[in-house]
Amino acid sequence: MKLYDALVKFGFCAHEANVLPELEFFSLHSSVRVLPIEFFKLVLGRHLKYSPALFNSESDTLDEVEEAMLATYCKRACLRDGQTVLDLGCGWGSLSLYIAKNFPNCKVTSVSSSAKQKKLIEDECRRMEYSNVSVLTSDINYFEANASFDRIFSIQMFEHMKNYEKLLYKISTWMHSDSLLFIDIFCHKMFAYHFEMHGHLFFVLPADNLLLYFQSHVSIEDHWNVNGKHYSKTSEEWLKRMDANVEKLEPLFHEIYGSEAGKWWVYWRTFFIAVTELFVYNDGEEWMVSNYLFKKK
Repeated sequence: MKLYDALVKFGFCAHEANVLPELEFFSLHSSVRVLPIEFFKLVLGRHLKYSPALFNSESDTLDEVEEAMLATYCKRACLRDGQTVLDLGCGWGSLSLYIAKNFPNCKVTSVSSSAKQKKLIEDECRRMEYSNVSVLTSDINYFEANASFDRIFSIQMFEHMKNYEKLLYKISTWMHSDSLLFIDIFCHKMFAYHFEMHGHLFFVLPADNLLLYFQSHVSIEDHWNVNGKHYSKTSEEWLKRMDANVEKLEPLFHEIYGSEAGKWWVYWRTFFIAVTELFVYNDGEEWMVSNYLFKKK
């Protein structure tokens, strides 16, 4: 390892150890878990994918671009029907349900910290008659799989984590010699930093190469960049849907946030606008989405 690389890793690990001696999970913001599923059904696409989509043409619908990105994940992870899959931080189940449908012989274990998300995924599995998905409610800090998996997916979870060395070690214990770990994160091309809005820590924004400094227990097999304009367009679609459904959403905001409903309405619009403008900057080459494929060492 070059001296510069060694110093970068040492500095980052020292900072992490000083700030957070143990793994620590950060929610994007507490309102994500507070708002009911009705908000996300009105704002997101059919797959309820609360992460960047992949636009192949300007005429693509949000449903189509969500599916395009889910298909890309599976292709890049070299997923094959019949494999065992662990979906860490599964959200509303977009990837788990996509795999259940398109890889019917796969056995999927989905992990979410939200009981509401677990219920929605299980309800959808019953509706679609999927019998190959098991949903667990757990904080990743304390989750123990007690099994190994052929493929492990982590879609936009690492931004809400710290202590990558410990986290990747923990995940590596759920891998066997032929397992692959696929990670999707949004990032800056060079710098890692905390991203805060309204005094709240939203996430830790990694640099594109940051995970490459943590290969004690896993080793990189492949690495892709997705131009930031895809995330920008995705967030713009969410904003459009939010504005188009204002009459349906305002009662929800008043029910959840009470007298602060107007403020939180502005917060959510500000978040979507910020993502739209941030990720389109510099033609989408400044902030972007990065994908990584690791194998167990």
